[in-house]
Amino acid sequence: MSFPWLTALIAWPLVAALATALTGRGRGRPAATAHGPGSGAFGAPAARTVALVGSLVEIALLVGAFLAFDTARAGEHQLAETHQWIPGIGASYAVGVDGVGLLLVALSVGLVPLVILAAWKEQGGDHPRLRSYLATVLVLEAFMVAVFAARDVFLFYVLFEAMLIPAYFLIGGFGQGAQRRYAAVKFLLFSLAGGLIMLVAVIALYLQVPAAERGPETFLTANLAATADGLGTTAGRLMFCAFFLAFAVKAPMVPVHTWLPDVTENATPGTSTLLICVLDKVGTFGMLTLCLPLFPEATRWAAPAIVVLAVVSILYGAILAIGQTDLLRLIGYTSVSHFGFIILGIFTFTATGTAGASLMMLNHGISTGALFLIAGFAIARHPQRSQQIADYGGLRTVAPILGGSFLVAGLSAAALPGLATFVSEILVFLGAFSANHAAALVAVPAVVLAAVYVLLTYQRMFTGKVPATLTADGPVRDLDARERTVAGVFVAALLLLGFVPSLALRYVDPPAHTTVTLTAAASAHTTEVAS
Repeated sequence: MSFPWLTALIAWPLVAALATALTGRGRGRPAATAHGPGSGAFGAPAARTVALVGSLVEIALLVGAFLAFDTARAGEHQLAETHQWIPGIGASYAVGVDGVGLLLVALSVGLVPLVILAAWKEQGGDHPRLRSYLATVLVLEAFMVAVFAARDVFLFYVLFEAMLIPAYFLIGGFGQGAQRRYAAVKFLLFSLAGGLIMLVAVIALYLQVPAAERGPETFLTANLAATADGLGTTAGRLMFCAFFLAFAVKAPMVPVHTWLPDVTENATPGTSTLLICVLDKVGTFGMLTLCLPLFPEATRWAAPAIVVLAVVSILYGAILAIGQTDLLRLIGYTSVSHFGFIILGIFTFTATGTAGASLMMLNHGISTGALFLIAGFAIARHPQRSQQIADYGGLRTVAPILGGSFLVAGLSAAALPGLATFVSEILVFLGAFSANHAAALVAVPAVVLAAVYVLLTYQRMFTGKVPATLTADGPVRDLDARERTVAGVFVAALLLLGFVPSLALRYVDPPAHTTVTLTAAASAHTTEVAS
C-alpha cells in the first residue's frame, strides 16, 4: 500500500494545532494580563515557532504528494484512499485529487506559513490570544485540505459545514474591526442557509439511487454521477439549484455576496487571506467538480442565467472597489469581480475557459493573498491601525519595499502581462468569446476598471506627502526581514507563474478536457433519454 499522503496532509495540521495550543501552558506561573509576563507571554515565542514549524512540515508533506502525483494522468483522481465510514447510509472516507484539486491543496498549504509569519505580532500583544489564533488557523488548514480532496458527496458536505466553525471564530473572536461579531454572524448565517439547502439536495440525490443498488459507497461522487441519467428533468434542476446556491454563497457571487465586504473589513488580513483566497474557492471548486458531473442537463439549462450573474459580478465588484474608502473592504470587492471571471470560465463549457477558471482559482489566491497581507503590513504602521485609504500617503518614499510589493500584487490582480493572473484571465476570455460573444464583450471593461482601482489606490496611499498623523509615533519604517520574506515569496510566485504558466497549466489542462468531455457526453445522453 502506498503512503497515504492526503490523510497525512489532513491529520498533521490537527497535530500541530494541538501542540500550538498546549505550548506554554501548565508551567505553574500565575495567570497574566494581556501584556503581562505570565505563562502566556512565556509561551508566545514558542507557540509561534511550533505553529510555523508545523506548517513547514506540512509543506514537506505536500512536496511528497507532488512527487507521488503523475502529471501525465492529471485528469484522473490520484493518491486515492477509500475506507468505509458510515456504511449504513453509503458514506465513506474517500479522498483523492486530480490536478485542480492538488493545486488547491497546494494553495491551502502554501498560504498558511505566510499567514503565520504575517501574524507574528498580531492580537495586540495578547499572547494567549495569539496562540489560540494560530492553533485555529492550523485547524482550518486541515479542513481546507480535506474538502478539496473529498470524493464522497456526504463527506464533502460535512467538511463544507465543519469549516464554518474555525472560520467563525477567526472572524468574530480574533477580528480587528468594531463590527467583527456582526460580520461573523452574517457570514455564518449566509453559509448555513446555503449549506442546509444543499443538504436537502444531498438527501434527495441519495434517494434517487434505487434501494437495491445502495451500498457502503453510494455517496462516492463517481457513483452518484452515474445516476444522472435517471434523474428527472425537474428533480435534477431543483437539486442543481440547491447545490449551486450553496456554492454561490461561498464563492461569493452577486446577489448573495454581501457578507464578504463586512468580513474583510473586520477580520484580520490573515483571516481574510484564508477565507477569500482558499475557503471561497470551495464554491467554485464545487461548481466544477459536483454541479457539472452530477447535473449535466440542469447545468446547461441554468448556464445562460449564471453567465449573466457572473458578468454582473465582474463589473459590480470592480465598480464598487473603485468607490471604497476602506482598504481591506476594497480588496474584498475586487474578489467579487475575480470570482465572476472564474464562474464565467466554468460555464463556458470549453476546455480553454475551464482551464482558465481552474488556473485563476490558484492565481487569485496568490495575488489577493499578497494584497491582504501587504495591506496588513501598511495598516500595522499607522499609529491607530487605520484602514482608511485617506489616512495614508507618500509611503513609497519612506517604505519603498512595502510600496513596490503592494504595486506588484495590485498589478497582478489587474492582470498585467508577465504576472500570474494575466494568463488565466486571457484563457477565460478566450473560452467566453468562443461560447458567448456578448458576455465576453460586456466583461471586457472590467480589465480597465481593475487598472483604475489598483492605480488609484496606489496613488492615494504611496505617492504624495506623508501625512503627519502617519508619523505621529516616529518615522515610518520599511518592511523588516520577516515581512520581506512574506512579500518576497508572493512576488516570486506571481512572477514565476506569470512567466512560466506551464508549471500550473499541466495540472489543470487534463482535468478541464476531462470535465468538458464527460459533461457534454452526459448532457447529450440525458437529453436523448428525456426526449
